[in-house]
Amino acid sequence: MIQRRTLIRSGGALALLAGVLPLGPLAATTTPEEILLWPGTPPGNGGVSGPEKLGEAGAGFGALSNIATPRMRVYRPAVPNGAAVLVAGGGGYFRIQLWKESTPAAQWLQAQGFTVFELLYRLPNDGWDAAAPFMDAQRAMKIIRCRAGEFAVDPGKIGIMGFSAGGHLAGFTALQPARPLYAGADTYERVSARPDFAVLLFPVVTLRKPYDTTRTRREIIGEKPNAKAEAEWSLDTHVSKDAPPTIIFASADDTTTPPGHSILLFEKLTAAGASAELHMFRDGGHGWGLGKPDQVISQWPALFAHWAQSLEITKKRGEE
Repeated sequence: MIQRRTLIRSGGALALLAGVLPLGPLAATTTPEEILLWPGTPPGNGGVSGPEKLGEAGAGFGALSNIATPRMRVYRPAVPNGAAVLVAGGGGYFRIQLWKESTPAAQWLQAQGFTVFELLYRLPNDGWDAAAPFMDAQRAMKIIRCRAGEFAVDPGKIGIMGFSAGGHLAGFTALQPARPLYAGADTYERVSARPDFAVLLFPVVTLRKPYDTTRTRREIIGEKPNAKAEAEWSLDTHVSKDAPPTIIFASADDTTTPPGHSILLFEKLTAAGASAELHMFRDGGHGWGLGKPDQVISQWPALFAHWAQSLEITKKRGEE
């Protein structure tokens, strides 16, 4: 479980954003419920030993790893707006950045009326198959869609949001929702895993040169992959006109996931005739989460909110 100080510090990030958009009422509980993704042993090979690990210091503070039980944390809004978002933190597929990425984003979305599902997915670096996180994301989308009625969610307004490697995971799920990654036959497998919209923040997009230096690439396809593997797990390979509406946020000075990743995906999406929007900020580096109030990048939640309204995913304030 997440330590209490992690929740408190994440909540601080939410409070900092109060000047960006009016915050709606938060749900009464501060400890989210959890939904397991799989009955029994998850599909795929691998596993972990020992308890989950939560980073205590440095760049890994508040980051989760050694995940044996993939699941979602649910953030129910006090007044649901009818839309839902599955949120995946980054971390290069060797940890999941909860404290500085997925948790504050989930809390902000919850405050705006979204029903939010924070994804705690399996990691190849923990000993799972490279396909395990993608299995978990597909399964999570299907569970949310099947259970939409329980959460006052429109099954046609379920999106996905991801940061960095989580952006790669979210983008892959958006572009390859029907990819046969595992065998399943229960009720959840009767619906589509396709998100109705995608929000990608400083995402890893391609595993090919010249952008072949990411930890994401190494964890998914190894140190010396062949060209087929590079293409198979690169988002730009799978772009089509059927891609869900996508909004991308990136920083021009990001050296971890250079801006060329986001530009490439945007160009591919628009060339294919898909709905896409790109916001490239002058600075911010990598891993900025919600951003700080004095940073221009802190405007991205407001930009996302307007974009969602333009697509009629949500209503304008006063129209509820």
